[in-house]
Amino acid sequence: MVLKVFFPLCCSSAESGILVGHWISQQSSAVVLAVLHFPFIPVQVRKYLSEVQQVTQVSVSVLGSWTNSKQEKEERLSQFLEDLGTLFSHELWIQISKEGDSKFWRCSALQKHHSKPKQEEIILVYYEQRKVMLCHLHPPLHTAASADHGAADATKLAAIFETVAKSKMLFMTDRYDEGPIKLTHWQSDGVEASIIVELLKQASVPACILLTFLLSFVSWICRSRVLKLWPLCFLWSKLSTCEQLGHRLQHLQLISSNKKAPNQTQLMRKANILVSLLLDMALGLLLMSWLYRKNRIGHLADTLIPVAD
Repeated sequence: MVLKVFFPLCCSSAESGILVGHWISQQSSAVVLAVLHFPFIPVQVRKYLSEVQQVTQVSVSVLGSWTNSKQEKEERLSQFLEDLGTLFSHELWIQISKEGDSKFWRCSALQKHHSKPKQEEIILVYYEQRKVMLCHLHPPLHTAASADHGAADATKLAAIFETVAKSKMLFMTDRYDEGPIKLTHWQSDGVEASIIVELLKQASVPACILLTFLLSFVSWICRSRVLKLWPLCFLWSKLSTCEQLGHRLQHLQLISSNKKAPNQTQLMRKANILVSLLLDMALGLLLMSWLYRKNRIGHLADTLIPVAD
């Protein structure tokens, strides 16, 4: 029997662990959905997979082991991963290993319930998990003579697409989340990006609070009685820069506020102000970059100085 194993490319650099996925017995295919990392408790893993199965209606189970030896091959780790097959009972136990930056992988599948374990032939198929997750598969259009054969092939391929698409809840768990289950899948691809996102999530609320406080303090100074004295109030009312500064302070204070908009009109007003500020900054940067290229500022000054004289 030839076993087809669909392995996601995003898990090729994952640390050693166990393979979590779905077994399609009718097609002799195994769809790997994620790699579960150490340390973990088998009872918690079974409980989590059962919860995922109840929600997604996909029989998610442990398919085998994944070994990524970045240094020398560790025999103890390989033996431990092989022994995990006794804890997670499965008809076939898949073993995939990768040594360092080598392009060659080792794949094997053993039948655990036979007296003489028989090694199966494996075809390893790489797939882009994110693209498969977000796309829809349409059956190809064939003539009547090849319609049955084409429909059968489309059904086999559709089962793979449907397995990945239905496992959306499994992809919501990231390896940086706090909890006993740490997975690697298409959403956890990229260590640096995930760390930056997590830091931005933690720092966004204190940054908004600090910015709101500073803007409120500046607005309080602008509304204080000191600016209502005769020389300052006269300049404040006559200079358009001061008026625009006051409007900008109000806009920034509205955008950085952590209070929820009471209605749809206020939400649209906040969005319009944010878009206008971003558009103003983008146009200003484009204008400055255009002026500094090819010494356009010097040519403009040479043209305007005679007119000024």
